[in-house]
Amino acid sequence: MRRHDVVVVGAGLAGQRAALAAAQAGRDVAIVSKLHPLRSHSGAAQGGINAAVGAEDSVDTHIYDTVKGSDYLGDQDAIEFFCREAGSIVVEMEHFGTIFSRGADGSLARRAFGGAGFPRTIYAADRTGLALLQAIYEHLGTETITVYEEWDLVQLIVRDGRAQGIVAFDRKHGTFEEIAARAIVIATGPAGRVYSRTTNAHSCTGDGLAIAYRAGAWLKDMEFVQFHPTALLESGILITEGARGEGGILKNVNGDRFMTKYAPHVMDLASRDVVSRAITTEIAEGRGFPGEYVHLELMHLGKEKIESRLQEICDFSRNFAGVDPVNEPIPVRPGQHYMMGGISTNIRGETSIAGLYSAGEAACVSIHGANRLGGNSLLETLVFGKQAGIAAAEYALTAALPSITADDLSAAERPVRAMQAKKDGVEPLALRSEIQSVMDRWVGIYRNPADLGKAWDALADLRRRSSELRIIDQTSSYSVNLGEALETQHILDLAEVIVAGAIARTESRGAHARVDFPKRDDANWMKHTIAAFRPEGPQLSYAPVAYTRWDPKERVY
Repeated sequence: MRRHDVVVVGAGLAGQRAALAAAQAGRDVAIVSKLHPLRSHSGAAQGGINAAVGAEDSVDTHIYDTVKGSDYLGDQDAIEFFCREAGSIVVEMEHFGTIFSRGADGSLARRAFGGAGFPRTIYAADRTGLALLQAIYEHLGTETITVYEEWDLVQLIVRDGRAQGIVAFDRKHGTFEEIAARAIVIATGPAGRVYSRTTNAHSCTGDGLAIAYRAGAWLKDMEFVQFHPTALLESGILITEGARGEGGILKNVNGDRFMTKYAPHVMDLASRDVVSRAITTEIAEGRGFPGEYVHLELMHLGKEKIESRLQEICDFSRNFAGVDPVNEPIPVRPGQHYMMGGISTNIRGETSIAGLYSAGEAACVSIHGANRLGGNSLLETLVFGKQAGIAAAEYALTAALPSITADDLSAAERPVRAMQAKKDGVEPLALRSEIQSVMDRWVGIYRNPADLGKAWDALADLRRRSSELRIIDQTSSYSVNLGEALETQHILDLAEVIVAGAIARTESRGAHARVDFPKRDDANWMKHTIAAFRPEGPQLSYAPVAYTRWDPKERVY
């Protein structure tokens, strides 16, 4: 059996930063990842990372923008800590070797992002996530860290009130393996593949969230699902908010710049929930183009600016939509992009289970509340990845030796072997497609009780059918079908939590828009949704929102 002080599950920015912090504290650290670290979804982040670094900007403005962007559901103590750490994190990443874009005077270049009172989004063209990921991966090589690459998390072992280790599946050798750990950090990233139209990679199936939830960890605010306004029409590939930050504008079929109606002060740079609802409304009311989309125009920016600052967007538009943004508008419509909710943690990454920590999109601190501002996600991975790594290292220093038994391995392996033994049954990808169809159709940008009820009933039926999942591929090495079966179970668990929270929250706040309750209800719903696993379905409770300086008021852009 393998044994380490700290095991980090996930190798994106949050996971690597946590591993680096724990290793620098002198602990024996391992990373478990189902992908090569440089293929982690952090590398898909395009637009930039927020930090108030210029004399004209202020940390207080960043804090306020984030509080307002969260529709006042973000915990203000966590937001203050987060924004005050931003400058030092950006400097640290530059020292690690991140090549940020520069202004004419040599200072860090900054662009405007939605919901921000000042252009504070620092960027590396439109490949910021990849630039950060490459820099931290290279720096990680200065420490001695064990990496279990292409291993799937199967189960979290919890005994005596604390996390004891994990069971993972080694894809290459086709074996289930135990890894004992004094402390565990879950940093497995997003769960966007609960939906089919998403900017998330196919690997983003919320594995860490679902497995922690099953093991007893609380999930928080899962009903708040962010839809990015500008996903490429057919493929759903992200068209960065940086395109609008550089001056891009949205137009409907009549050639109108429609955001003047919905956010007259900032127009195309309103927060993402506002812009996504505006596009959806334009399409629903017949002002979209045939095929249900709108145009994002960059042509007026000029060839040099477009191709130097939005290189990847040019490539995506030309290769996947057949349009050249230098000369033609880009066809876009909203697509699922981010989960504001996740494993409930505090600033140090501590969860409801001793010895278990979480960071990045898998976690919910909560700094994003009901809606995340663009540019805050990359910052979140680094700020709270570092904090979770430090806290896990401190815990591991004094924690007792972990206890994992042969029974733990057998218990984790048994359901998978049963799926492999079936002669007939349900194909995992077929069931996954049905889950995604339910979420796309009934749990989207605008929600109503009838649709949410249909989603709940459909998921209940899919839950019954999931007992018939069958793994057809019997190969021992790189059984893709086995991985698909595990992932399908994870997205089903998370879909249930999202729908349960959405049914219960009878208000509209941030990304959660109920057509039957169109107003925010601070008297009854200024609280976090907490979901605990029960075999019969999620058990919901609620927790207060932390306030420090700003009372809720109407959110206008």
